[in-house]
Amino acid sequence: MPVSENILYEKQGAIAVVTVNRPHAMNALNNASLIELETVIRDAGADPGVRGVIVTGVGHEAFIAGVDLEELKGLTSFAATTLTRQGQAVMDLIESLGKPVVAAVNGVALGAGCELAMACTIRLASQSASFGLPEVKLGILPGFGGTQRLPRLVGKGMALQLILTTDTVDAGEALRIGLVNEVMESDRLLDRARLMLQKISVNAPVAVRLALDAVNRGSETGFRPGLALERSNFALCAATADQHEAVAAHLARRAPAFRGR
Repeated sequence: MPVSENILYEKQGAIAVVTVNRPHAMNALNNASLIELETVIRDAGADPGVRGVIVTGVGHEAFIAGVDLEELKGLTSFAATTLTRQGQAVMDLIESLGKPVVAAVNGVALGAGCELAMACTIRLASQSASFGLPEVKLGILPGFGGTQRLPRLVGKGMALQLILTTDTVDAGEALRIGLVNEVMESDRLLDRARLMLQKISVNAPVAVRLALDAVNRGSETGFRPGLALERSNFALCAATADQHEAVAAHLARRAPAFRGR
């Protein structure tokens, strides 16, 4: 497994656990940690033994408290373009991994932290978690996909309210507006994430990947093109050995033995 200074990475059976490890900076992302994060996410995506990924932050105070402010000092337009391109690429990688990625949000998720959580398949939050996009206070705007993913999750009006006021919402409010899927006690957070991924992992891997693809790419198109994509992915699934195995197993009243093909 890749060795990283800022990112802890462990494979626990079929689950890869990615932990941002910069407690001195409330797990804020710098250039090095973005590169390391991309490396481990790519490793998890390429490993056929990994069926799902958990992303969290070290400690109980912060999930990810944005981009390290040191990265924003003296920022030029060229450097800003490079930074946002890199950040957006990592978020896109997480969203399009083809495997479920669960954000276990264990504290503040601000700026890039909120954006990373939004790129994940499912967001679980501890009761002490909070979310916000404070960028306009710093003279910039969300640059790692926040202006695009937040409206898709909570609606345009609420997204603009959060972005323009820079208000921070607690876990309960995040649940109410649809920003997170579930809220729980902090000591249950990782266990719940593992349980959710275990439930997903017993399903056919190709079907999971293509369902993720249909939802993610379909949300970027109109309804009719989305239906065409759904038809195409449905047909691809129907031709897999796993689909034939699933039907045979159901008829024989036994558990299927999926092989990811």
